[in-house]
Amino acid sequence: MHEMSIAVELLRELESLVETNDVKCVTEFTVSAGQLRGIVPEALDIAFASLAADTCAAGAKLILESVSTVAQCQQCQHRFSPGEDYYLCPKCNQADVEIIEGNDIILKSVVCE
Repeated sequence: MHEMSIAVELLRELESLVETNDVKCVTEFTVSAGQLRGIVPEALDIAFASLAADTCAAGAKLILESVSTVAQCQQCQHRFSPGEDYYLCPKCNQADVEIIEGNDIILKSVVCE
């Protein structure tokens, strides 16, 4: 369950933000996650809630936004949304792509008290 390691890193970041900004607690935060990360939203919710129980983020609402995968062909520069494990460029039929979007996990916003 890789959601636990993601939850650990999110909690570390939130604790750091609370400390450096001298606020009481986190009430809500938004995470943008690429589809390639394969995050199961319910598993991330459970992992985070269990880790954050006695912290500054206890009870915080986690909002998870999914980001679609976008690839760019290195041969013709065409950008497209690849199928699952299918990275053949629809324009030139080459399988030489760079992932442009859909592989990141970004803490986008945090609401604090």
